[in-house]
Amino acid sequence: MSKLRLGAVLDEKPVKLSIELPGALHARLVEYAKVHARETGLSEPILPERLIAPMLDHFISTDRAFARLRSK
Repeated sequence: MSKLRLGAVLDEKPVKLSIELPGALHARLVEYAKVHARETGLSEPILPERLIAPMLDHFISTDRAFARLRSK
């Protein structure tokens, strides 16, 4: 069975950041939120804007080149 890379989304104190996304990417985030809710047992999908931070965090945390270059 396939498993999403994004686990539980923590409720942390946010820092305000404004971004613009292409419509197609926003639609994919909405769809991801629906699948994420289904796979994690949530009754309602998380708002797409709440997914961006954990996705970026996961991406940065698993980027081996970044980790290697950061320590130089």
